[in-house]
Amino acid sequence: DLSITGFILLGFSDRPQLERVLFVVLLIFYLLTLLGNTTIIALSCLDPHLQTPMYFFLSNLSFLDLCYTTSTVPQLLVHLRGADKSISFGGCVAQLFVALGLGCTECILLGVMAFDRYAAVCRPLHYTVIMHPRLCALMASASWFIGFVNSSLQTVLIFLVPLCGRNKIDHFFCEIPPLLKLACVDTTVNESEAFFASMIILLIPVALITFSYSRIVKVVLAIKSASGQKKAFGTCGSHLTVVSLFYGSAIYAYLQPSNNHSQDQGKFVSLFYTIVTPMANPFIYTLRNKDVMGAMKKVFCRSFDSR
Repeated sequence: DLSITGFILLGFSDRPQLERVLFVVLLIFYLLTLLGNTTIIALSCLDPHLQTPMYFFLSNLSFLDLCYTTSTVPQLLVHLRGADKSISFGGCVAQLFVALGLGCTECILLGVMAFDRYAAVCRPLHYTVIMHPRLCALMASASWFIGFVNSSLQTVLIFLVPLCGRNKIDHFFCEIPPLLKLACVDTTVNESEAFFASMIILLIPVALITFSYSRIVKVVLAIKSASGQKKAFGTCGSHLTVVSLFYGSAIYAYLQPSNNHSQDQGKFVSLFYTIVTPMANPFIYTLRNKDVMGAMKKVFCRSFDSR
């Protein structure tokens, strides 16, 4: 087996015109992602009204999205502008480990957030007892821990596969499906193992989300007042939108046979969950949310008054 010192990320190099357009679009998206997610984290820390379990998890999600996008997009922007598309071997290992770990963490965290909404809507009187700060911290830590334990295992297994000197990855970052395509041995076992791990990481949170929302719908339908229904659907609607965007693209990318979709399709789906979803999350959560808008006004007024 030839020792590989680095890889070439082909990305979108077969379409130079698309590269220019993508550079501008992705740069704008990345800046919006940084702005939106940093704002949510800052507001959750600064406003006492937002120091609740829901915003604790939302801050975790925002921090996660910031890291997730930053693990792939800055490097992609550099590659879109220059002729050099290389990434070191260590860089590729680190990128796969970080991006996969954060992606898995987000899957689990979205499940935890559904449980939080279930407690808020279905057990309002016991909400503060159920969603105790220590339990919230424990659930958030468990999401990160499980995400990165799975990522460690997957990363080790992927880089044990012999590549026989093949180093051109037909993707814009180091991800499992395109890396397996470089193998010079049969990768059926690896593909089955990655598929099985993805099933567990994706489907257990999906089961928790389904259970939570089936209970929420029953309770909301029983609420007599229209304003009560609207409030319950408001906070849950944002979470459901984020869940649909993230899981939809992740399931499409990871839970179908490798020969089933073209490489180009795979790249655009990856673009969707590495940049579009993290950029959209803060806007989905804030635009229809009176608490966040109120906190924003307060912070801006305070900084304006202090001048």
